[in-house]
Amino acid sequence: MDVRQLQLLRELAERGSLTAVAAALHLSPSAVSQQLAALQRTTPTPLTEKRGRRLALTPAGQALAEAAVDVAAALDRARRAVDAHLDSPTEPVRVCAFHSAALAWFPPLLRAAAGRGGPPVRCTDHDVAQQDFPRLVADHDLVVAHRPEAAAPWPRRVVRVEPLLVEPLLVAHAADHPLAGRQELRVADVADQRWISVHEGFPLTGVLDAVAVAARRPLDVVHRINELSVAAAVVATGDAVALLPARTTRPDPRVVLRPLADLDVRRCVDVLCRPEALGRRGVREVLQLLRAVAGAPAAHG
Repeated sequence: MDVRQLQLLRELAERGSLTAVAAALHLSPSAVSQQLAALQRTTPTPLTEKRGRRLALTPAGQALAEAAVDVAAALDRARRAVDAHLDSPTEPVRVCAFHSAALAWFPPLLRAAAGRGGPPVRCTDHDVAQQDFPRLVADHDLVVAHRPEAAAPWPRRVVRVEPLLVEPLLVAHAADHPLAGRQELRVADVADQRWISVHEGFPLTGVLDAVAVAARRPLDVVHRINELSVAAAVVATGDAVALLPARTTRPDPRVVLRPLADLDVRRCVDVLCRPEALGRRGVREVLQLLRAVAGAPAAHG
């Protein structure tokens, strides 16, 4: 099998469409299609099929695409064995993070990287549905992702998962709210409140579901806000309450954060990357800096 053709199959699995693969690799869709057809001639079972107007992988194609991950990792190790310059400390490292992590950690990460003399860090923020975080590793060296602790784990066969922290989620309400005097709350105290949630399908949707199950009643969700700093600003008005992360929420004297004594709700914050990415010294260094930044008290202001 041709290695380039295997890589195209992997890209199709990760990017979801032939057009997206062609655009990412600066090829024409017909060139990609021809290479996949050539790969098909080397296998006795169909690798792709038409689903509507989209070219999709069959189960055999998906299995081969996953095997292409190992091929890519092996080839990367071989190239690094003879090309030591690939470990250059001046090679930029592309880091992507969801909004609240970017707000809390990008500034100290950039300061730490500059203070050590590199490697250069290129930052991007992305607000995506939970299932879409693994796809971001195709365009970024390190992807800071999050999910409810009780949610399904990331697909480790496709991405490398490096845990950063498990972060408690606390009930946020206005400082002048009737519950503000309590040091901890119970589900029954907040079940009848107006709530802020994220959009359906995005991380942290499931944590409010857990509160509703514990309360044995649906919650009154009146706002859908993905950006947690915006959610905190709405909480400060007293119009609604929300679940906000304990570590990365910016301090605000207008907002009080309290734990739920009878329900432990937390999110996992992880770094996702392609398995071969950590073969680069610069990527490993930036991951080490991310661990230090995530483990240190957040510097707000």
